[in-house]
Amino acid sequence: MSISRRQFLTTSSALLVIPARRLLAQQPAAATPPPETAFQAIRRDVGYFTGRGGTIGWLSTPEAMVVVDTQYADTAAICLDGLPGRKGRTIDRVFNTHHHADHTGGNGVFRKVSTKIVAQKNVPDLQRTAYAASKDPQVYADSTFDTTWSETVGKERVTASFRGPAHTGGDSIVHFEHADIVHLADLLWIDVHPFIDRPGGASIENWTKILDQVAKTMPAGTTYIAGHAQRGLPVTADRKALARQRDYFDAALTHARAGIASSKSRDEIVALPALRGFESYQALIPRLSLAATLGAAYDELTSAPRQ
Repeated sequence: MSISRRQFLTTSSALLVIPARRLLAQQPAAATPPPETAFQAIRRDVGYFTGRGGTIGWLSTPEAMVVVDTQYADTAAICLDGLPGRKGRTIDRVFNTHHHADHTGGNGVFRKVSTKIVAQKNVPDLQRTAYAASKDPQVYADSTFDTTWSETVGKERVTASFRGPAHTGGDSIVHFEHADIVHLADLLWIDVHPFIDRPGGASIENWTKILDQVAKTMPAGTTYIAGHAQRGLPVTADRKALARQRDYFDAALTHARAGIASSKSRDEIVALPALRGFESYQALIPRLSLAATLGAAYDELTSAPRQ
């Protein structure tokens, strides 16, 4: 099956403010083309769906169906209609890896045909806080866990785990154990600057520890599904991608620490044009930039308020 991928246009309602829109306010509205979408099988009935938002993972067997993350309502409907082997069947479990809109915005679509939506226990409250002013209706997980959720679904064993704050304060790692596929969602970004949600409880330092833990505890041949990737790159990767993500954060923290030790201002620290070794990294949208990463690193190291 061929893969096509349009990098998502927005990551969450917290990221939707794009100054360029103001420049276009006086222009006639142009028709928005439908998002490019694709299904890709990986192995043992597990695969992924790309569209508008974070990568959706899926398990589809004659005995069970599982979905990980739901993107937005429009692409959630496309995913639901095209899920391999579904043919009107009920989905046994839907997981939200965290609270961001591009991972939960399609909950309402999937909720109608699913037995249960599962998330780490912090996710519903984070979602309520982040989108309290949103006009988009919110649908929350109806089953939560603290550190681990594990269940046999059909012939597959699915385990979701929480290892502390990282991208947000409620990130789940979802492991399809027999298939040996791990959906890391937004704990893994392929060659793009990640979103570090400090108001949502993020911790860069713990994020690096989690990446190391996962790489050490999972088998060498594990396939990882990333939340987002640079245009033209696959969203699946091996453990080398985890090390690269960790090294990116280590480089950012090292730069910020050195600047702080030299009494440099935040503005001076974030002005770095590129991290050495990560010059190819791109911004999916303007707010996801190296400056944003370095600013988050500075704020974390100086214990700045989470605003």
